[in-house]
Amino acid sequence: MILGTGVDITEVSRLKKAIEKWGDSFLNRVFTDEELKNAKTRGSLYQHLAGRFAAKEAVFKALGDANLSWKDVQILNDKEGKPSCKILNSRGKGADVVVSISHVKNYAVANAIITKTP
Repeated sequence: MILGTGVDITEVSRLKKAIEKWGDSFLNRVFTDEELKNAKTRGSLYQHLAGRFAAKEAVFKALGDANLSWKDVQILNDKEGKPSCKILNSRGKGADVVVSISHVKNYAVANAIITKTP
């Protein structure tokens, strides 16, 4: 059963400006240590992070939980490169989150679908 869907688009340049302005304080507020470690292995750092940012926003919209924080949602990739999402607190208990991310030079877009097995 689908509980919610969400979509978000992020300008890569906007995310890059935020990182340049606030640096590590921004990165550490929005992304988990594991997400940042993974991002540093990518060739297009800002596009990668913009995709994760968009995915988190999409998850927030799909779950509709105003109490979720940035670090409650973790977006990583499985062995094959497919993005995956974990809700790191009890708010997502019993919910399965499927995310898809795409990016080009200037934009990153993501969607999320939240399902629950009856």
